[in-house]
Amino acid sequence: MTISLLRPFSKKTKDKALAASIRNIFGFKPGNIFLYKLAFRHKSAAVDLNNSVKVSNERLEYLGDAILSAIVADFLFKLFPLKDEGFLTEMRSKMVSRVQLNKLAQKLGLERFIESQQENFGTNRSMMGDAFEAFIGALYIDKGYKFTQKVLLNNIIAHHYNIEEIQTTEVNYKSRLLEWAQREKKTLEFVVITETGNSHNKQYLVEVVIDGQPICRATNFSIKSAEQLAAEKAYDISANKPLPTESQA
Repeated sequence: MTISLLRPFSKKTKDKALAASIRNIFGFKPGNIFLYKLAFRHKSAAVDLNNSVKVSNERLEYLGDAILSAIVADFLFKLFPLKDEGFLTEMRSKMVSRVQLNKLAQKLGLERFIESQQENFGTNRSMMGDAFEAFIGALYIDKGYKFTQKVLLNNIIAHHYNIEEIQTTEVNYKSRLLEWAQREKKTLEFVVITETGNSHNKQYLVEVVIDGQPICRATNFSIKSAEQLAAEKAYDISANKPLPTESQA
């Protein structure tokens, strides 16, 4: 099953429809439409090339994650000139969290563009957030960093983020994953795989291991933050159910 807004018309018509939709939602005209089509191609709908390499949005997602994080970090650094590194790191984690990006992508209606062989998004709640990150990667390649920054700040953050609300929201995914593991009688470990960089700019790669099986990894500038990011990813993968409300947590 292919999930897509685009009707089975010609390739040229589909491309024009996607370009028009991007312009309506994000306020700019795409240059290389192929990049944006690729951004919305889930790995379940990956296309095989002649050399047996499967093409999906995973590489663009990787790039978009880094670009999004950098732009949000710069935004917060300027917005909160008196706040320390811990506050800024926590705010950035909240703004680029998988749950936040899933909600954002749904609000923007991006699920209409995603090509996937999965029956529905309920089996992979992170699909929409992944597609948004891949879209940012495509935008960066197509238009450059400054243009991407402008689109994110003026068309996304300014209209779809409530900074005051985000500040007061407490979401401890590590605690929730621990609660889930206890409830399901699973063994849970957070393992530091690597440490890179110097003492002033060190990054930690943390892996979540459940019942001895590696589940996912995340990188950040502190072990605690990397664990939280990894826990968020693992919670989505392992719990596969709506997160409890703060009153339920």
